[in-house]
Amino acid sequence: MLPCNPPQHYPGLSYRWLLNEFPNFLANDSRHFVSQVTGNLYIARTEAEDEGKYSCLATSHIAFTTKSVYSSFTPLIVTPGEPRLYAPSIKVRFPVETYTLSRQSVTLECFAFGNPVPRIRWRKVDTSQIPQWISSDPVLHIQSVSFDDDGTFECEAENSKGRDAHQGRVIVQAQPEWLQIISDTEAKIGSDLLWNCAASGKPRPTIRWQRNGKPLVSQARTEVTNGQLKITSLHLEDSGMYQCVAGNKHGTIYTSAELTVQALAPDFRVSPVKPLIPAARGGEISIQCNPRAAPSPVILWSKGTELLHNNSRVTVTTNGTLILKNISRSDEGNYTCFAENIMGKSNSTGILSVREATRITLAPSGSDINQGDSATLQCHASHDPTMDLTFTWELDGVPINFEKEQEHYQRASADESIGDLNIVNAKLRHAGKYTCTAQTVVDRTSASGSLLVRGPPGPPGGVVVKDVKETSVQLTWSRGFDNHNPISRYMVQAMEPEIEIWKPAKTDPPTVEGNAESALVVGLTPWTDYLFRVVASNILGVGEPSAPSSLVRTKEAAPNVAPSGVNGGGGTPNELTINWTPLGRQYQNGDGFGYIIAFKRKTEDIWQTFRVSGVQSHQFVYRNETITAYTPFDVMIKAFNRKGEGPYSLETTVYSAEDEPNISPSKVKAMAISSSDIEMEWNSVSPNNGVLLGYEIRYWKAGDKEAAADRVRSPSLDTSAKMSGLKPNTLYHMTVRAYNRAGTGPPSPIANVTTSKAPPKRPPRNISWTLSRSSINIKWDPVIAMKNESSVTGYKLLYRLDSQSTPTLYATSKTRAELPLPEGASHVTIQLCATGKGGDGEPAEVHIPKDSGILEGFF
Repeated sequence: MLPCNPPQHYPGLSYRWLLNEFPNFLANDSRHFVSQVTGNLYIARTEAEDEGKYSCLATSHIAFTTKSVYSSFTPLIVTPGEPRLYAPSIKVRFPVETYTLSRQSVTLECFAFGNPVPRIRWRKVDTSQIPQWISSDPVLHIQSVSFDDDGTFECEAENSKGRDAHQGRVIVQAQPEWLQIISDTEAKIGSDLLWNCAASGKPRPTIRWQRNGKPLVSQARTEVTNGQLKITSLHLEDSGMYQCVAGNKHGTIYTSAELTVQALAPDFRVSPVKPLIPAARGGEISIQCNPRAAPSPVILWSKGTELLHNNSRVTVTTNGTLILKNISRSDEGNYTCFAENIMGKSNSTGILSVREATRITLAPSGSDINQGDSATLQCHASHDPTMDLTFTWELDGVPINFEKEQEHYQRASADESIGDLNIVNAKLRHAGKYTCTAQTVVDRTSASGSLLVRGPPGPPGGVVVKDVKETSVQLTWSRGFDNHNPISRYMVQAMEPEIEIWKPAKTDPPTVEGNAESALVVGLTPWTDYLFRVVASNILGVGEPSAPSSLVRTKEAAPNVAPSGVNGGGGTPNELTINWTPLGRQYQNGDGFGYIIAFKRKTEDIWQTFRVSGVQSHQFVYRNETITAYTPFDVMIKAFNRKGEGPYSLETTVYSAEDEPNISPSKVKAMAISSSDIEMEWNSVSPNNGVLLGYEIRYWKAGDKEAAADRVRSPSLDTSAKMSGLKPNTLYHMTVRAYNRAGTGPPSPIANVTTSKAPPKRPPRNISWTLSRSSINIKWDPVIAMKNESSVTGYKLLYRLDSQSTPTLYATSKTRAELPLPEGASHVTIQLCATGKGGDGEPAEVHIPKDSGILEGFF
């Protein structure tokens, strides 16, 4: 440990360490740790590369600026030697108690010395038997702490020599927050006031009350109990501004409200008795009397000049409402409400008008339909003709929203007295009790009828998996709703969580009848996670699937599939390399998985076997000095796990590593075909120590070393090749070697060949032509080759009619040529060049317009 000893500072610092020079900063890894609490550097196990000079860099972050200071360099000398192994020892320990506020962040540090370098793991200590590790870094950072994070955390350091652990508690607290606040209130004089406020926080906040900024305590008519304020028989002087104050050691919060105590005589100006009060004959009416008054007034009612008293048909409630029952024509007239309190009195009058009652004349009747069918529920009514009649519908007490459900619910008639309901393409959810209500402004009446919708079954419930075996499980479930049609059968579906596709599962017997509540699921893969669900069906269709079962894993079993893709070969001498395709997770059937490789020479009868552990193993290399190159072996592979072994794959022939070919090609011939091209031929070879891939040609100029030779590899077993891009009139040495995957064999005898001189470079000159009806006669001066050029052996003419036609090549040893000229051709292009053993020379190009009217031309 190297201490940082930072200077005095505020606020906190961040720390880094330099090794030897700037900017070579140390990075935190499994061996190195820089504490951001103390700045100290810890090295769990020193190595030679740690030797050097160290400096601590402390950085302060203030507003938008930063400032850094360096400590003096401290040398660290690492003495060579065999390091001893020792158990972990935790050197960086987080506090035994760490206090934090909710929604803040917490950082805990833990680092240990040890050899081998210890592994750091964190967990929250709880009552569970198995530790739930939550992090593997030396720093545990919890962003936005919640009360769920309150508890004891443990850091464990472990290596092959032992373990060390350290625990500390994170204590989460919180500032006060309002759960319930008070609001401005107007209250009548003489009434009671009850206000409540509540706050959360940790520690639990204390609550106190104030009026007009002064503390409020229990006395006379005032009772203060923590978060509750009660004032009985309010007086005018109780008006004022009240505050509820909640606080703990982390802060204080306030909620305020104004209380206004009112005293006034009854006043109907804001809420008079309704001037015209319509009512239905035989019905019931409530007439409100609600003047503004403080304190609450005494209420009396009169009809005309007659004071009303409570009887079987007339009731005056405690709040002043007048209720009239079984109304008749004789109840029509003026009704006056009288209100009086200590501040004064007042009254208000309304006129009661009696109308004919509304009656249902045709009520909805019960219906029974299948899902997807349509039905009509009837509802007709009579009413007082002086008022409008409207119909509303409810399903099981919930009003039907025709705009939202317009696809399924429609009104059947525009006639005011008919309120029939059409139900289109009914769903199961449309079954239930339908209530039709006919109403006017004075009364309403209702009638109900039931709709039964038959459909596919609902989802089965409570799917439970029992008796889990290698390839089967027992499922049980409870019956769901049959939706008024008997369940005919069940289907079981299974899903592997990694695939996320529900597939039909095999059952025994294959068909699960509708009266069953269990099934044996078969044909499962051993050691595989599954979810199961059940789907019921009847003659009306397939229902909704059940909720998935809990996740289960089938039991382990020996593998039942052989590995595929067995092949091999290659490697270094005296090796047999065997490859295969690893089996997927669905074929492993259990833990402890691996492969058994069996092999023998073709000439032997005894098999050798080796076990290779590991799910992803895909290669086995057997080395033996007695293995000769390219020896054929019979190979088989099978899988195993801790439950047993699977079947062998089919026998496959695999050859041991090849050796370089031991035979060189013979009868090598080389011939120059131009100034830059050479063609070679040779006899094929048949080595017995590998698979011949082709031949490698090496060629170099006379005077150069063979090590600098150019190399060309043939991609096939052809026994001829062409080399291009060579220099003219140059002697080349050439050899051929056979090659395979192990390398190249011995060289053939050297073949020598000289490339031809360069082709005659100059183009033909003095080109002239003569046109006739059907031909062109063209002639030119002979080209004389220079000393360094190959002799002219003839001439080539590339002849094109018009610009789009395909050109034709003509060759001649003369200095003239007759070329055809078909009818319709408008333009002729001729390219003319000399040719020799070294190739073709530069061309001269002639353009001849046929319609130019010129019979002779010269270029």
